[in-house]
Amino acid sequence: MVVAAATTPAHRAVEPSITLLPMANVTVLGAGAAGLAVAAQLKANGVESVVLERGPEVATSWRGRYDRLRLHTVRRLSGLPGFPIPHEYGRWVRRDDLVRYLEAYAERFALDVRTGTTVETVKPGGERWSLRLADGSEQTTRTLIVATGYLHTPVVPQWPGLPSWTGTLIHSSAYRNAEPFKGKKVLVVGPGNSGAEIATDLAEGGAASVSLAVRTPPHIVRRTTAGWPAQMNGLLLSGLPEPVFNSMAATMARMEVPDLRRYGMERPTEGLKTRLRTQRYVPLQDVGIVRDVIAGRVRPVAAVESFTETEVRLADGSALSPDVVVAATGYGTGLPTLFDDPALFDDTGVPLVHGGPPARPGLYFIGYHVTLGGMLRELAIESRRVARAVSATR
Repeated sequence: MVVAAATTPAHRAVEPSITLLPMANVTVLGAGAAGLAVAAQLKANGVESVVLERGPEVATSWRGRYDRLRLHTVRRLSGLPGFPIPHEYGRWVRRDDLVRYLEAYAERFALDVRTGTTVETVKPGGERWSLRLADGSEQTTRTLIVATGYLHTPVVPQWPGLPSWTGTLIHSSAYRNAEPFKGKKVLVVGPGNSGAEIATDLAEGGAASVSLAVRTPPHIVRRTTAGWPAQMNGLLLSGLPEPVFNSMAATMARMEVPDLRRYGMERPTEGLKTRLRTQRYVPLQDVGIVRDVIAGRVRPVAAVESFTETEVRLADGSALSPDVVVAATGYGTGLPTLFDDPALFDDTGVPLVHGGPPARPGLYFIGYHVTLGGMLRELAIESRRVARAVSATR
């Protein structure tokens, strides 16, 4: 098995900060959207903070996403507090424009971001939290706000036989565009938003064939209907009782999305809101996958079960011989390895208390709540809530 490394997208080069950290009263981990938003809200409340970022620049995780990525939420509902996303970025903001926006956000509020600073462990110590850094040094802080996100650590299943496979495997986090895969047979594993969009990108970009392995059929929604975004449906209907919401979502899907069963894509059997509650699942927004499945450019296949040297064996007993497997198999939070306190997290590594009140005295988590109203909108709400909670303790 050959595991391909991620390709770094072109962007403005910035030398990592090597400034030594003073003893901070408030420290934020992560200079993505959540970390920047809460730091700006703290500052608006008169509380200064230091933001630690493992990467060389802000928005490290966004910079690493695939080239064609656009937000699945509308621009006006995706801005962070105090500074809207510029109108010229369009309704569906591109990855690179969002990175520019987050850079501008950090500059606008003069946030103290320390890049190139990796925190390896966090431990309580009296009335402060102790942070062990990758360089071996240790810093302390009275208040710690963790904003590293639930899409932090790529997860690849340990399929039987995988080490013996002679093809190329990459996680979706390492995929940038279709150029390296022209003329190759590619199997994408996982029909979530990333997997489906990567499959479409490969089909459009000249792959010899594209298959999409499906274990659990996705809920598919149209991004917009007569100009009305799917995000607004999520916002307006999310308060409905779960059975009612599930029934309405299934009815809307039958009306809006063609029946793909003849092409190998079954309809989901579990309700959308139920999957959101039990699995933090959000629906697949169609930005081309339905068209490509119908046209035969992307072929749905059964779930991956195992590997041999030359084949990928599927749950229905069939097998494929792809050149490349792209595992769009999700992420972990990475938090259980950061904290030596398993009681903080559920069995998926998500904090049991997050988005507002402290999980422990002086410890807050932000950016771990999945909603149908959009991740960035939720971050904006949580950043105000967490900043108020921290400010009240000063």
